[in-house]
Amino acid sequence: MTKEKDGDFGAYVSGFLLGGLVGAAVALLLAPQSGEETRALIGDKAIELKDQVDQKATEAITRAEELAGEAKQKATALQQQGKEIIDTQKTKLEKAIEAGKDALASGEETEEVEEVKKTTTKSKPKA
Repeated sequence: MTKEKDGDFGAYVSGFLLGGLVGAAVALLLAPQSGEETRALIGDKAIELKDQVDQKATEAITRAEELAGEAKQKATALQQQGKEIIDTQKTKLEKAIEAGKDALASGEETEEVEEVKKTTTKSKPKA
C-alpha cells in the first residue's frame, strides 16, 4: 500500500510540474511582451515553481516521518502485547505443572489439573 501511495505522490508531483510548465509556456506564447519581459517572466515562474515543488517535497517528507513514527509506536505496542500474552501463558503453564506435581505427590487431582485435562482433551484431534 505504501508503494501505491508513493506512486500516486510521484504522479501528482509530475503532473503538477508538467501543468505548471505547460501553463507558463502558453502564457508566454499568447502574451504580447518584449523578449526582456518574457525572460523576466520565465525566471519568475521558474522560481515560483521551484518554491512550490520544495514546499510539496517538505510536506511529503514530514508526512512520511509521521507515518514512520506511527508505525514504530504500533510495532512497540504489539511487541508489548505479545510479551504480556507469553507471560500470562507461562504463568498458567507453571501453575499447571506445579498442580500436576502436587497431585502426583498427593495422589489427588486438583482443579488446575482438571483444567489442563479439559484443555488438552479439546485440542486433541479425533482419529
